[in-house]
Amino acid sequence: MMNLTHWKLLVAVAVHRNMTRAAAQVGITQSAASQAISQLEKSLGVTLINRSRTAISLTEVGCQVVEQAQQMVDKIDNIRALVNQARGLNQGRVRLGCFPSVVSVLLPDMLKQFSEHFPNVNLSVVEGSDEEVEGWLERAEVDVGVVLNPQVDRKAIILGQDRWMAILPTQHRLARIHRVEISLHQLHQQPFILATGGCTVNGESLMHEAGLQLTDVRISVRDWASACVLVKEGMGVAIVPESTLPESMTGISAVPLAPLSVRRFGLVRVTDASATAAVNAFWDFTARTFK
Repeated sequence: MMNLTHWKLLVAVAVHRNMTRAAAQVGITQSAASQAISQLEKSLGVTLINRSRTAISLTEVGCQVVEQAQQMVDKIDNIRALVNQARGLNQGRVRLGCFPSVVSVLLPDMLKQFSEHFPNVNLSVVEGSDEEVEGWLERAEVDVGVVLNPQVDRKAIILGQDRWMAILPTQHRLARIHRVEISLHQLHQQPFILATGGCTVNGESLMHEAGLQLTDVRISVRDWASACVLVKEGMGVAIVPESTLPESMTGISAVPLAPLSVRRFGLVRVTDASATAAVNAFWDFTARTFK
């Protein structure tokens, strides 16, 4: 079934003559873009793109279809601009407080799409620790903020979650024995690299919740990536969120904690009856994206 994304993608392919760059422009993966173009061609019953190992070009009918698709995309943008103006969204601002790992992992596509839908809304992102985000929300220095493990009464929009993982040098005795899961009790007396990510919830707080205490903290770092490097060098073991694991796991073994332990990310808003149209639009847009 054809939708607006198909047409935007086709126009992007015509502009860039490159599937990867076109996919990035519309916010999908290269493989998804190739599949979408194939679906579009199948639905229309014609070939739109000539593909080769070195280049992409449009067929004759593809050029004609792109011309019409561009007009359609422009019309949709014009309609959106009219609606935004009627809703008071031709101006305004949204201040989002968040910690870095969520901005880089969960939110890029959504933030990009929101800016495309509401180009006249000034969207700013302020990064900080979870404690700083909570303070900004309390003082209304941001309009919305991403918090860890939000309580039900905060009516948060849940953005996602990730598991806590133990990371150990590949040759570590525990890494060879525990390949599927490992308990905090098996870790708390190990030489430990304490990484916080700027958050109050970290390896040390998880130990305290389990009634345990780290007995040999060798190094404390804020950055998750630094902890992974130190573990790789054999300085100790660490506990990090799964989403922060490096692309290359050479020299490192990652094992889920047992029992399962996760951190949840939720978007909450300042309790204020005078929320602007821009903030309400951002809230509704996020709710639809992560429903």
